Amino acid sequence: MSIFVIAEIGINHNGSLDIAKQLIDAAKEAGADAVKFQKRTLDLVYTREFLDAPRESPWGKTQRAQKEGLEFDAAAFHEIDHYCREKDIEWFASAWDTESQRFLRAFDLKYNKIASAMLVHEPLLRMVAEEGRHTFVSTGMSTLEDLDRAVAIFREAGCPFELMHCVSTYPMEDEDANLNRIGALRARYGCDVGYSGHEVGLAVSYAAAALGITSLERHITLDRAMYGSDQAASVEPPGFRMLVGAVRKIEKAMGDGRLEMNPKEAPIAQKLRAHIPFESESRS
Repeated sequence: MSIFVIAEIGINHNGSLDIAKQLIDAAKEAGADAVKFQKRTLDLVYTREFLDAPRESPWGKTQRAQKEGLEFDAAAFHEIDHYCREKDIEWFASAWDTESQRFLRAFDLKYNKIASAMLVHEPLLRMVAEEGRHTFVSTGMSTLEDLDRAVAIFREAGCPFELMHCVSTYPMEDEDANLNRIGALRARYGCDVGYSGHEVGLAVSYAAAALGITSLERHITLDRAMYGSDQAASVEPPGFRMLVGAVRKIEKAMGDGRLEMNPKEAPIAQKLRAHIPFESESRS
């Protein structure tokens, strides 16, 4: 099974449909299987005190102005839905509250996503699980008890899912990657496991691809120097093309693990070992 590659646009569009479309184009051209966004109902996700707090941004001087500037409305998501269908690439989104998940139900999406921060939001997990769509569940910031509970919810609902190993630091230091957790998650829960990376560069993602992951998610951006908290942990379009190309090569290179000699080696072996019978005869 081929690794399912997700280009996480998230909020890297900075509230611009034009940027979102450019990122969708870049993901499609790179060979990604899907793009992912985020959806929040601001007054449910944040307190009034937080939203009224000061914050300088391109949209104003409060946290609310910044958050509203980054949040797409229904018309924008309908445009994204139309554009992705036109470009023949899947899209889905991680909801940060139940109202946002209810909003996403208006679209005929194949996938759901549980963000690491939402893994402990049981009403949201149950709402997503009851939809029965294949769900990617990120495991950052989570205890074993959190993971056990989330897996139980999806199993009880009969909802197909896979875990995604994730370390929720932005950007993640390479030494914090703990990629061996991929195998540990697979062994404990007996399910497919992917990798959602926030590191700078591509090496850690390549290593994850060699560990049998079923999905790979990386943030995509037009320019890592753009405004936004996720930009520094994102991959620019040329890097994303390189990432997908290398992952596909790694998939082929992993092979089936059989111990028999590769048939392509047979003529080489015959040529390079041709002298062995003669040398043996000369010594007898």
